[in-house]
Amino acid sequence: MGTGTHAASGRPRHALLDMIDLLRSTAVEQAALVRSGEVSARELVESSLQAIERLNPECNAFVALSPERALAEAAGVRPGDPRPLCGVPVGIKDLLSATEGLPTTQGSRAFGDWVADHDAAHVRRLRRAGAIVIGKTNTPELGLRPVTENARFGATRNPHAPALSAGGSSGGSAAAVAAGMVALADGSDLGGSIRIPAACCGLVGLKPSLGRVPIGPDFGDIGGGMAADGVLTRTVLDTATALDAIAGYEPGERRPAARPGVPFTEAAGGTPARLAVRVALSAPFGVPVDAEPRAAARAAADALALLGHDVSEGVPDWDDPGFPASWATFLTGAAQHLVRVVERLHGRAVAAAELEPATRAWLVEATPVTLVDYLEAGERLWAYARRLLRTWPDDQILVTPTLTRLPAPVGGIRSEAGVTDDAVRFSAFVRPWNVTGQPAITLPVHVTADGVPVGAQIVGPPGRDDIVLAVAAELEATIGRSAAA
Repeated sequence: MGTGTHAASGRPRHALLDMIDLLRSTAVEQAALVRSGEVSARELVESSLQAIERLNPECNAFVALSPERALAEAAGVRPGDPRPLCGVPVGIKDLLSATEGLPTTQGSRAFGDWVADHDAAHVRRLRRAGAIVIGKTNTPELGLRPVTENARFGATRNPHAPALSAGGSSGGSAAAVAAGMVALADGSDLGGSIRIPAACCGLVGLKPSLGRVPIGPDFGDIGGGMAADGVLTRTVLDTATALDAIAGYEPGERRPAARPGVPFTEAAGGTPARLAVRVALSAPFGVPVDAEPRAAARAAADALALLGHDVSEGVPDWDDPGFPASWATFLTGAAQHLVRVVERLHGRAVAAAELEPATRAWLVEATPVTLVDYLEAGERLWAYARRLLRTWPDDQILVTPTLTRLPAPVGGIRSEAGVTDDAVRFSAFVRPWNVTGQPAITLPVHVTADGVPVGAQIVGPPGRDDIVLAVAAELEATIGRSAAA
């Protein structure tokens, strides 16, 4: 990958802002510096490219870069630019999201490199908000694993502990933000793929509500609407700022979510009314939960109690003996369909022999899920969602550990076909909210003795991303960013 070289601009820079400090600042802070003229967008992009050149060989977050276009776009950003992300370098996940002029490989050798002539809706909206796309970030093949390891590009490592995984499937984006290469990166979440790596890397990761962020123009209904695009950041305000930029209706969207009455940034800056907070320390379906994740959720609950919320312990009605089989059937059908979608986007048939063995066995060589079985599995999942939401008060949030375990060692999770026990161990607390469509956010609230961040998850009522962001911001201000990257 080429990264360009840093050239002195001759512009004055704040005495306390060297390159590392600049990239460790938040996306909102970076945009403010560019807007004020204190830092140029070109300086910011050059600093990001230099950081990638220095840090990427160890953590393997970026798999493709666009230095020439990024620098050219930065040259067009001037002081006084009112856009909320003016001049801010960002990374885009190398999965599905069309990114004009950059290859999208799906983390695989099997489909060739698709260089789109357009941006996905949320990528276009990030650019419209002033963000500058630096490059594409690593993902497991077709996003199918809770760790970011693939045969084409290799493993992405956790910047906090390089022997550990950054999580998946948005692990490249998480590592890029946690390492300080960029302050904001794109992710997607079908069963926890934003929240898992965010928790592993000490970041804020929001899975928005069903229909909040458009998935067009290339897709109609991937995964029955359970998949969501979002971002990984170091602060709740950065996440809210990005959500304001990317949320909203696009023509043809099948499940658009109604926008709340105030911007998400305003919600993140306000104080929520007293809420009922349920704390669940045990996971659905009897999945074991380790001590450190439980400690993170307990710390979040204790902080919310001190803030005046009505905190009680208990689990939602989330156990259902039919859920695991329904999830496995539905996800398998959705993943088999995904192969067809990628073939259509890339304009070529999959080279099955080039797929990783587990992917090939699961999605190509296995008997296809029939349409009726896929629809029946979906019906059982939607019935599960209705039952769970029927008893969910409008003013209640749920706090859980984000993960049931700490990050896995690189190479420590075997690549196997299907919905594996390892995958369920990572996704037990996060996947139900893809089924119900509720907003769910993770933020770092605890650190192990070895310096590994641990996240807690906040789940809100349907459609209330504003409440989730407000409570997360309260927690962030109370227990601080001590566990963050």
